Amino acid sequence: MTATHLITGGASGIGAALVERLHDRGDILHLLVRTPARAEQVTARWPRVHAHVADLNHPDRLAEELDGRLPERLDSVVHCAGVIVLGDIADQSVEQWKVTLAVNLAAPAELTRLTLPAVREAGGHVVFVNSGAGLRANPAWGSYAASKFGLRALADALRGEEHGNGVRVTTVYPGRTATAMQEETHRQEGKDYDPSKWIAAESIATAVLTALDMPRDAEITDINVRPGR
Repeated sequence: MTATHLITGGASGIGAALVERLHDRGDILHLLVRTPARAEQVTARWPRVHAHVADLNHPDRLAEELDGRLPERLDSVVHCAGVIVLGDIADQSVEQWKVTLAVNLAAPAELTRLTLPAVREAGGHVVFVNSGAGLRANPAWGSYAASKFGLRALADALRGEEHGNGVRVTTVYPGRTATAMQEETHRQEGKDYDPSKWIAAESIATAVLTALDMPRDAEITDINVRPGR
């Protein structure tokens, strides 16, 4: 049976690398994208993709935006979308905290809630692409790390709650990965960006696929990926 996946952040970076691999093997893909223009871009690039416009900045709107548009059976939901705003805690505004926590934590929680019936129906998998910042917090990374620590807690709790329903849950903790988000992170840090120094997005996609393709007698709960250079 052809597998069906729902992916956020699939238009670029790690998400796009994963979509490319899944599309090549003939799976059915549903992507959440920010704008109609982005929806046109992804469907032009990947003919079998179903693009749904939804705003992760407003998790409270997701139920209405996606009402009647999601499949009844999902083999996986993969959360790849994220935002980062660096800054000392003394300097970050409430608005910056709200955006970071909405996109990186509240939206994944709400989307997981909305899709759980379909994932349970398939005996499927929820994958959270987290960050090394979900394991440790460094100066100027407080709001981002807080959102990622929370995402780790979400995954751990979900795993315990859904194990009896046949749902597998995996968290992937990538180190610095050569994506547009990493380029933006370097800009905020005031550093030169050299993508050759960091993990290729395709390597993180391989880690996600390893978890998804694991035989049903096992579950990969956490994958920590560090740069090899």
